[in-house]
Amino acid sequence: MKGTDEPNHPHDEARMVQQSRFLSRVLRHDPGRIGLTLDPAGWVAVDALLAGLAAHRHPMSRARLERLVAESDKQRFAFDPTGTRIRANQGHTVPVDLGCAVAEPPAVLFHGTHPGALAAIRREGLRPMRRHDVHLSPDRETATRVGARRGSPIVLVVDAARMAGDGHTFRLSANGVWLTQAVPPGYLTP
Repeated sequence: MKGTDEPNHPHDEARMVQQSRFLSRVLRHDPGRIGLTLDPAGWVAVDALLAGLAAHRHPMSRARLERLVAESDKQRFAFDPTGTRIRANQGHTVPVDLGCAVAEPPAVLFHGTHPGALAAIRREGLRPMRRHDVHLSPDRETATRVGARRGSPIVLVVDAARMAGDGHTFRLSANGVWLTQAVPPGYLTP
C-alpha cells in the first residue's frame, strides 16, 4: 500500500498542500521549530532540512521535497545550483537577504487582499506587516488568487511607474513576485 508521501495516493494533493504550508512556515518564519538555522541569504542544507523534518514528526523524502519545489504553483521554494541547499523565494519574517536586485517595475502591479483589510489600506497604504516587504503581483489573476485565500478577493492596482519615478525602489524575487518597502495610498486604485 502506498503512503501519503508517494504520488497518486487519494489524499496526495491535500497532503502536498499541507506539506508546502509547513515548509513555508519553516523556511520563511520559524526554522528553529525543527532545529534549523538559515544562513544570511535564507539557505539551509537539504539534508539538514530533511533530518529536521523527520526528527519533528514531519518526515519527507528527497523525492517528495523535489516534487514540492517543482509543483509549487507560486514557486515558493528554490534549490541552489548544486541542489544541496534550499530556501523560500520570498515572504520571510526572519532576517535574510535574498539578494534580489533593484529592478524597473512594469507600469502597473497588483495586490490581492480581502474586504476586511480595505479600510486600513485606504488610510495607510500597503505595509509589509510582519514580512520584510510588500508583495505585488505582475498580473490581476495572480493577485486575485492571493486575495482569495481569505475570502472574497479585492484586487488593488498599484501605479508602479509613478512610484518608481518618485524614487521608490522595487526588487523582483526569483519567483516573479515584486517587492517594495511600502505602497502609500496615493499610488493605489481599487
